[in-house]
Amino acid sequence: MTKTSGNENFYHAVSLSGGKDSSALLLLMMEKEMPIDCVLYADTGMEFPEMEAHIAKLDDLLYRERGIHIITLRHPHGFEWLMFDQPKQRPDCLERRARMGIPPQGNGWPGAKLRWCTGELKTRLIRKEVNRLKREKNALHYIGIAADETQRCKDDTSHRYPLVEWGITETQALQVCYNRGFDFGGLYEIYHRASCWCCPLNSMDNLRKIRIHHPELWARLRDMDNRARAIFGPGPLGQFKKDWSVERLEERFAREEKKGKT
Repeated sequence: MTKTSGNENFYHAVSLSGGKDSSALLLLMMEKEMPIDCVLYADTGMEFPEMEAHIAKLDDLLYRERGIHIITLRHPHGFEWLMFDQPKQRPDCLERRARMGIPPQGNGWPGAKLRWCTGELKTRLIRKEVNRLKREKNALHYIGIAADETQRCKDDTSHRYPLVEWGITETQALQVCYNRGFDFGGLYEIYHRASCWCCPLNSMDNLRKIRIHHPELWARLRDMDNRARAIFGPGPLGQFKKDWSVERLEERFAREEKKGKT
C-alpha cells in the first residue's frame, strides 16, 4: 500500500454508500495512490439489484488494487424487522400506542420527520465502527461529499472530504464513475438518486419508474404497504406517503399511462 508523507501515523477509513459520490471518491483515492486501510459499506438490504452488482464490482477492483475487501456492515435483523417487529420499550410510547390502538412493536413506514431507517441501517453502524477505529487505530474518516454539497460537511478534524478539496461536483463525480466503467447498471439513467427502492421519500417520478423498470420490487413494495396498513392502520405509521397508499399510486399511474396512450 502506498503511503503519503505525514499519513503514516493514521489509519485511513473510507465510507462507501454505493452512490456516485462515494464511489468516485474511492476510485480517485485508488488512482491517486492515497492510503486506504479499510472501506466501510452499510448494506440496508433494500438496495436495487444493480447497486448490489456495483458494490461487488468495486470490491473486485479494490481487492485487485489494494488487496483488501469492502467491509459490509448490516443490522442484525434488517429493514422489515425494524418496520414490523421491533419491540417498543419506552413506557410513554407503549401508553400512546395503546391509546391509539397501535401494536407495541414495529416502527411502521419511515418519513421525513423520523428516518429511523437511515439511523438504524446506515448512520449508527458506520459511526460505531468509525468511532472504534478512531479510538483503537487513530483513524481518519474519508467521506464522499461533493463540492456542491459542502453544507453537509461537519467540522471534525478526523473527517476528510477529498471531493470538496478537489472541487468535484455531483455531476462530475458521476462522470468519474462512468469514465472508469462503473455505470451502476444504468440506475442513474433512470433515477435521480439510487437510494433504497422502498423509500417513501422517493419522488412521484421515481415511483413511476420503479413500477415500470423494477416491477418485482414494486410488487414487493405493494405487499409491504398492505401489511403496514393492516398492522398500523391509516395513520402515519401505516401510510406510505401522505394521502397515498401504494395501491392508490398504482391506480393513478395506470390511469396516467392509459390517458397518455389515448
